[in-house]
Amino acid sequence: MSKSQTPPGRSAIPSYKPQLAKLVQDPPEGDDWVHEMKFDGYRIGCRIDGQSVKLISRTGKEWTAAFPEICDAARKLGVRRALLDGEVAMLLPDGRTSFQALQNVFTGSSRRGLVYFAFDLLHVGGRTLMRRPLEERKNELLRLIGKPRARGRLRYSEHVIGKGANLFAEACRLHMEGIVSKRRDSAYTPGRGNTWFKTKCVMRQEFVIGGFTDPEGSRQGIGALLIGYYDDRRRLVFAGKVGTGFSVTSARDLRQRLERLERRDPAFRPPPAEKRARWVKPSLVAEVAFTEWTGDGKIRHPSFQGLRRDKRPADVRREDAAPTRS
Repeated sequence: MSKSQTPPGRSAIPSYKPQLAKLVQDPPEGDDWVHEMKFDGYRIGCRIDGQSVKLISRTGKEWTAAFPEICDAARKLGVRRALLDGEVAMLLPDGRTSFQALQNVFTGSSRRGLVYFAFDLLHVGGRTLMRRPLEERKNELLRLIGKPRARGRLRYSEHVIGKGANLFAEACRLHMEGIVSKRRDSAYTPGRGNTWFKTKCVMRQEFVIGGFTDPEGSRQGIGALLIGYYDDRRRLVFAGKVGTGFSVTSARDLRQRLERLERRDPAFRPPPAEKRARWVKPSLVAEVAFTEWTGDGKIRHPSFQGLRRDKRPADVRREDAAPTRS
């Protein structure tokens, strides 16, 4: 039997199709829920098959070459076959994770804080666990990874039972992104359902870049990004301009990328009234933090956080927090 074949009585490692969390206004209440800190990085599935380790993005792209440290750590787990779900993030000295710091890894910055936070186990040792309750899956994951170590590349994502409002308040006090709440008895179901919720301390989401403006004065690179999202009719809707959050290096890099994508007409429908805009093919996705949506559908006080290399422009929608249903 070849290494790639599945032994009799064992199931094959499933494809990585992630379960997604729905944005809500407040964490659900009660002891039916567990709550985890929300990490600020890239959602990644870790597939172990013998000595072969592959890292897979939420859209199915392979990211193995980008994070060799994570692959090396996964090989040392002592399991022949497994599929983990988690987040690759850059851990700061104060315990927070930073999307901007993770972006800097791709331009040669230190990789010392690079960590894979594993929060689910979908397959192990020839057994597929997706239909098992979440709490059972996490117990198996803890046995596989062990308690977090100070310098470990692979970390078990710890949780609390109940007390979601308390954990959310603490996350916001510590300037974390928010929390994720999951039903303890739920199976793992790919896509977005009603058993995983996320609650954010700040407004933040992905937007498609549809244009930019030239800088003024001594500023370099770009003046502002013109951003939007796709509506239910597949139209790119203009959501406003982002003129802060850029470093000199990131502004120059963005300028080079965007100039290669320039086009004559705007992709936005309807086109925004921007006289000095330079339009681009809507191929890049930006992560943007902001304070609120205005009544006319624009974002207030936006700040650029970085490019999302793991998101498809066609998948970007406006995220509105729904009322929580426990």
